[in-house]
Amino acid sequence: MRYFVQIAYNGKDFHGWQVQPNANTVQAEMNKALTTYFNSGPIHCVGCGRTDTGVHASDFYLHFDLNKEIDPEETTYRINRILPFTIVVKRFIKVEDHQHTRFDALSRTYEYHIHTEKNPFILEGSLFYPYPLDIEKMNEACQLLFNYSDFTSFSKVHSDAKTNICKLMYAKWVVNNDQLIFTIQADRFLRNMVRAIVGTLLKVGQHKVSLHDFAKIIEAKDRCKAGKSVDGKGLYLSKVEYDFID
Repeated sequence: MRYFVQIAYNGKDFHGWQVQPNANTVQAEMNKALTTYFNSGPIHCVGCGRTDTGVHASDFYLHFDLNKEIDPEETTYRINRILPFTIVVKRFIKVEDHQHTRFDALSRTYEYHIHTEKNPFILEGSLFYPYPLDIEKMNEACQLLFNYSDFTSFSKVHSDAKTNICKLMYAKWVVNNDQLIFTIQADRFLRNMVRAIVGTLLKVGQHKVSLHDFAKIIEAKDRCKAGKSVDGKGLYLSKVEYDFID
């Protein structure tokens, strides 16, 4: 039997989602907690994607297989007792054996958080960027993104992705006092893509890159042409959608 698990985590103390040798990761913590609780042999869970070091997730799904029925509410409570405070399980969902957290996701939504005034209370989950920004111009650049599907210029070099084609569904900056939130939704994302887009949009906001140049950066399909990737601490995977989960 296959179960999806909806979780959220603060990525500050983790070297991303995926298991790595000699590094603390979210996947390793989930494998350990599930294996400990069910006590039926090693459990290796599969995630809906992978986040980089320091990146957070307010909505993330993983799946694993088990040869017995579980009580979703009781299991949620017990697993949360085992996990560190930086990871929370929201719910367990029984699904069909063929359903897959990564391959069956319809879309993923990311948010990037920035604050423009010094604020010690959000410093670990938001990028401090105390420079004037033209948000209207940045949102005009966001609209240009919809003219393209190949985002090689915003992809990590030497990535293992089979294609750099992504279907963009939403991209916009919203201002809330001294805090800025960039939201972007697509069917899939390339490694480092959101952080590279944000880094380039910030250059647009500072009038260091024109809208014409922004389009040329995308068309170049060259990572060296785009802006520097912003710090991972301001990035959140905020929503993953499936047609079989409410």
